[in-house]
Amino acid sequence: MRAPAFLLGAVLLAGLLTGPPAATAAPALREVLLVGNNWEGTADVLAATGDFHRIGRIDVIPDRDERLREIHLDPVRLAFFLGIRHTVGEGHDQFADDMYATPDGSAIVVSRPSFADVVSIDAGTGAINWRFPVSGFRADHMAVSPDGLRVAVSASTSNRVHVLDIRTGAELGSFATGDKPHENVFSADGRYLWNMSIGEVNNDLDAPILDPLKGDRRITVVDAATFRQVRIIDMRPRLDAFGRADHSDAVRPVAFSPDESTLYFQVSFFNGFFEYDVRGDRITRMKTLPENPATSDDRTTFVNDSRHHGLSMNPAGTKLCVAGTMDDYATIVDRATLREGPLVTASKPYWATVSGDGAACVISESGTDQVTAIDFATGRKITSVPVGDHPQRVRLARLPANWPGR
Repeated sequence: MRAPAFLLGAVLLAGLLTGPPAATAAPALREVLLVGNNWEGTADVLAATGDFHRIGRIDVIPDRDERLREIHLDPVRLAFFLGIRHTVGEGHDQFADDMYATPDGSAIVVSRPSFADVVSIDAGTGAINWRFPVSGFRADHMAVSPDGLRVAVSASTSNRVHVLDIRTGAELGSFATGDKPHENVFSADGRYLWNMSIGEVNNDLDAPILDPLKGDRRITVVDAATFRQVRIIDMRPRLDAFGRADHSDAVRPVAFSPDESTLYFQVSFFNGFFEYDVRGDRITRMKTLPENPATSDDRTTFVNDSRHHGLSMNPAGTKLCVAGTMDDYATIVDRATLREGPLVTASKPYWATVSGDGAACVISESGTDQVTAIDFATGRKITSVPVGDHPQRVRLARLPANWPGR
């Protein structure tokens, strides 16, 4: 039966007056710091500026019992699990290495070394959205692309980097690296992905004469769209040409200048860092930082070969922040003169990043389970905030403004 014309007119008029259904507004986000408590399996959420107070905590191993059952039923996996505990884990399991948030702040993505995987944790419910087992038996450092949509993770025992869709966990591609891939860095335009392999840090063949036995250590640069290799940088001949054949070529944490023309990098066993001209392909300067008299010079006592581990740069590109891991301090270094500022006492600082406003360097003190902020301008300590057991990676992220909402 045909509807009367006046009823059709009324329906059309109502549609014109009300318009289409309103789109759901995206939740407001706030910038935070994510702190991975590696031995505890949690991520602390801190304010990204100001007093850096702790906002809340996320359990990143809600599936712990399930994963442990799988591991104990597989003798090979169990052997590697226990190996991680008694070597790089310093007697502890490693449950939270690196982490980033999705662009919409709905989830955090975490690499879990002892479980050899990457998981997405719902920021609201704490449930696992997806899980990606890496190749081999251990997951390590990650990097997120500038658009926030891709996450790269080092699979340290298979010498490979996997690149995943951060929303779904689907693998977009992978590429081969040197031995023990470690840090990953995307270029600012997202075109390239740099990986630094550090070699066999879990053995005691640390004397300089035995250095070749530490494995294939190099920087691998790939096209971030095709994952094809575009450049290999072996720092061994570059260090030799600079007159420092006595230093390891295992590149640890790095920091690019804002225009990416210069790379600053730490190497195994060294209390300092090097400056590298990217276009000129040569090392240009070296900075040696003070040794702590209480720190043994026995290389086998350095945790995973890293005397210093943690490097960041302020947004203006004028200051570097260095975590002097085994020397128990952190310091701000002027980039122009390479002169260090005050040595800020810190217990086994293991990472350095930049606060949300760019005014402070934030380090993780793995020895005392706290995060400490240092003023880039003065080099002085601002504050310390207690966190969970053995904090390592600290990353800026954006979560819903009302988090935690449960």
